[in-house]
Amino acid sequence: MILLVYEDREYLLAPGETLETDLGVLEVPDDVSPGDTVETHLGTAFEARALRGPDLFAHFERTGAPMMPRDIGLVMGHTGVSGGDRVLDAGTGTGVLSAYLARSGASVLTYETDPDFADVARENMAVAGVENAVDVRTGDVTEAIDELCAGEPFDLITLDTRDAPSVVSRAPDLLVSGGFVTAYVPFVEGTRDVVETARSAGFQDIETYETIQRAMDIDERGTRPSTAGVGHTGYLVFARA
Repeated sequence: MILLVYEDREYLLAPGETLETDLGVLEVPDDVSPGDTVETHLGTAFEARALRGPDLFAHFERTGAPMMPRDIGLVMGHTGVSGGDRVLDAGTGTGVLSAYLARSGASVLTYETDPDFADVARENMAVAGVENAVDVRTGDVTEAIDELCAGEPFDLITLDTRDAPSVVSRAPDLLVSGGFVTAYVPFVEGTRDVVETARSAGFQDIETYETIQRAMDIDERGTRPSTAGVGHTGYLVFARA
């Protein structure tokens, strides 16, 4: 897949694909490469770009509210996930987090209970070019824990599920020594449950963060925090085995 950009227009297309727009018919060459210019039949020039992380967030087909880039950044930064790591993810959803993790070089096994959501996530992994690095399974991770415990341990566990505490309680048997578990939780009550479970399970370095971000408006009048949008997204709990 390649991103075709003209001013504020962006189209995600495959080589050889044709798209009709009000700017003309856009025919993507089979050999298109990032940096190329592709013109419509009316002469409008689009720039071809390779997909980056933020582009995936914008162009994935969504099955719900995906994890925001700022939350994903905290997961990446606080766990140090990198090439060669094995990640167990639960609550795939749109698959944005799984795609980011795979693009960092990790191999990801992710569970999604909704079969339709899982199908969409598999398609999104193909869009991201990481379908060989992400194994999207349909099912409840809590029902697979015994089997997973018998296999190779994981370097990181990421959770975006209501039953996160039940996975955290078993996480020491799933992780390598020094590995991380992190849970993305929408409510304070659930956050406390995860923290208390992590303490009972013997985890160390337990940290909890509320992720808030304020955009800045900068124009000829001056600079100030934006009054638009919602700064809060959720809570992240990190713990280390």
